[in-house]
Amino acid sequence: MEYSHRYPAYPTQQVAAELERHIDVHRQAYNYTRYEYENVDADNIGSAYKHHNRLPDWKDEFPVFSEVNSKALQRTVTRFYQNLSGLSEQKQNGNKVGKLKWKSPREFQSMTYSQSGFELKNTSGRRATLWLSKIGDIKIRYHREIPDEADIKEVTVKKERTGEWFVSFGLETDDADLPEKPALDELDSSNSVGIDLGILNYVHTSDGKTVDWLDLEDEYERLRREQRKLSRKEKGSNNYEKQRREVAKIKRHIRRKVLDYQQKITTWLVREYDAVFVEDLDVKKMLEQSHNARNKQDAAWRQFITLLDYKADLYGCHVVEVEPDRTTKECAKCGVETAKPIWVREHSCPSCGFETDRDANAAMNVLQRGFSELGLGWPEDTPVETALPTDTAGFQRVSAKRVVESGSLGVVRKTASSVMTRDEVSRTT
Repeated sequence: MEYSHRYPAYPTQQVAAELERHIDVHRQAYNYTRYEYENVDADNIGSAYKHHNRLPDWKDEFPVFSEVNSKALQRTVTRFYQNLSGLSEQKQNGNKVGKLKWKSPREFQSMTYSQSGFELKNTSGRRATLWLSKIGDIKIRYHREIPDEADIKEVTVKKERTGEWFVSFGLETDDADLPEKPALDELDSSNSVGIDLGILNYVHTSDGKTVDWLDLEDEYERLRREQRKLSRKEKGSNNYEKQRREVAKIKRHIRRKVLDYQQKITTWLVREYDAVFVEDLDVKKMLEQSHNARNKQDAAWRQFITLLDYKADLYGCHVVEVEPDRTTKECAKCGVETAKPIWVREHSCPSCGFETDRDANAAMNVLQRGFSELGLGWPEDTPVETALPTDTAGFQRVSAKRVVESGSLGVVRKTASSVMTRDEVSRTT
């Protein structure tokens, strides 16, 4: 299994200048790879492996390419061909695509060391040191340890638009070292859950738990205020650049807040349940709709599903994406479809009389479709039989504030009317 860990980096002024120079050399290598791909005989290139054979000639003609690590230079050439494969895949999916463009300094702000040329050392505390070939030592905040069973395959150094530096370690773990997932024939509705992703309630589970969405209005108000200031600056001036960084910091803060929230929810789900079923949402198409687009973008549903997918292997949990069409309209008890405008928040079936929350009904349908997807048929003890209205005492609701403050969703194991002590919260994190 492949995954990554990301850490803040604090290079000295001298090392930061050297990092910027190396990144710019790699940018030139990327652009020159693009030039040769379009202008050199295709028999000599056409793949990253063939293009690597041209690097010795590059170094003879342009000595600047000899000043960077050779493995990192190969990785930059590979990066071009990976982007090219991404375009080909989009074209095969029916999307209109153009050509890869020349990269300006603002568009190319990272480089990757692959296989060799780096060393992580001094990892005894919260600080560590990363050594990079031809650059030197870089201090990083080592806020979480790299697992002993994980091998570091590559290291990526990136400068954000805010001016901050980050280091990402590409890790690989042998599948034999990962937790074993429960057998499919052991799954039932008591250890499995279907989740509906929404906006009013960010997560609604099939067993009656809801988690509210983050309130980002204050952050967006601040962003609008700083963007108005930016619009009054002269483009290209020092004040413009200073204000641009301020706007970038606020955007980064919003992204981090959403990601942190999703990390806590997804970790809770894969730890709490043996199987998690979620809708395979076409987020791009949903964002193209005229109504409610910004809220859908804030929700970052695709990012949420991606986090669930990779954590499933790390924690030994089945995560299955199911067809999302009509999960809201269909009655989870009898299957009859009932049209519901988005402002109708309750499900009331005219056929069988089943009543519950709109999102709870969708989550139950997701659970049932998940069991069918795995070939297990209808789950035993379907949650429809014990579904509770949202105004009952047994319905469990957790505010976004409690999730952020507690650091996990252990609080949802309590009923909405109960209050956890500080000690209880600490034991769940």
